[in-house]
Amino acid sequence: MTHRDAGELTPPPATALPPVDSEALATVQHRIIDWYAEHARPLPWRSADATPWSILVCEVMSQQTPISRVLPRWEAWMETWPGPADLAAAPASQVLLAWDSLGYPRRALRLQETAAAIVERHGGEVPDDEEALLALPGVGAYTAAAVTSFAHGGRTAVLDVNVRRVLGRVFAGVQHRSPSLTAAERRWAAALVPDDEHVAWNAGAMELGALVCTATSPACDACPLTDTCAWVAAGRPVDPTVVRRGQAWAGTDRQLRGAIMRALRAGNPSPPVPVRLLTAPTAQLTADESRLLEDLDDPVQRAVLAVRDLDAGGDRTARLAEDLVRDGLAVREADRLRLP
Repeated sequence: MTHRDAGELTPPPATALPPVDSEALATVQHRIIDWYAEHARPLPWRSADATPWSILVCEVMSQQTPISRVLPRWEAWMETWPGPADLAAAPASQVLLAWDSLGYPRRALRLQETAAAIVERHGGEVPDDEEALLALPGVGAYTAAAVTSFAHGGRTAVLDVNVRRVLGRVFAGVQHRSPSLTAAERRWAAALVPDDEHVAWNAGAMELGALVCTATSPACDACPLTDTCAWVAAGRPVDPTVVRRGQAWAGTDRQLRGAIMRALRAGNPSPPVPVRLLTAPTAQLTADESRLLEDLDDPVQRAVLAVRDLDAGGDRTARLAEDLVRDGLAVREADRLRLP
């Protein structure tokens, strides 16, 4: 490393992929596996009787969503649709209702497409081959690797943001990885996976990143790797070239789309929601429309008013409603909007 000023070290680039000493690697592997055995959260999809389908559902639901929000929906989902064939045969409206407020509801319909493909191509059994999983609609590289490892015990590198952060800090001395996962980083991480206990290695690195080696407040004092961590040894350098941006929510189209979906879920199985109740400015509502708004059931009325509060002019709501129809998340019948 080079000196910027006296005593100030330049951190390695976020893309650094240094060679890893075999003895150091073995130490880290054993410590992560042992730590996981003691500290793993008792989540139901980790139980010995968890099915591959239940693990696939969990992995899809958990994308960009906290486990605390996933757990109750996952439990209800598995009770309603315990296998791919059950979900494949379900009405899309019920799938979206069960998805509730997990966010990115298109994931729910993609998961239903995945279930249908599993039934059609694999006789209703989640395949144990990573390439076959990747060929399913809605299944990306991370999900395919996670199901291969956690559901079927296959040896592969499972790389989510938590695992990438742990490996990057411990072996490369970088605070944060760059957002894009490269093929080179995949190969580098794959070489770190042990031949034995590789499932515990994948799960343990992920759990360590979620609970201890977090993005903003790493608890290095509680980490089993503190004395072997390259980032800690370097003084926990901050890389000014990597800017972590939180996802904006207030005032975004994503917030308004979510509000529209809540209005449709609140009205189901009631009659579809008149589009003008969502889009028309208050001054342009007719007397009949104003009475209809006042007479809506309380849950529907609150949800509709929430949409109107977010977009008083209604232009964005109208545009996003059409987007929802194009995405298959809503159906427009004349002047009304409903779930599929």
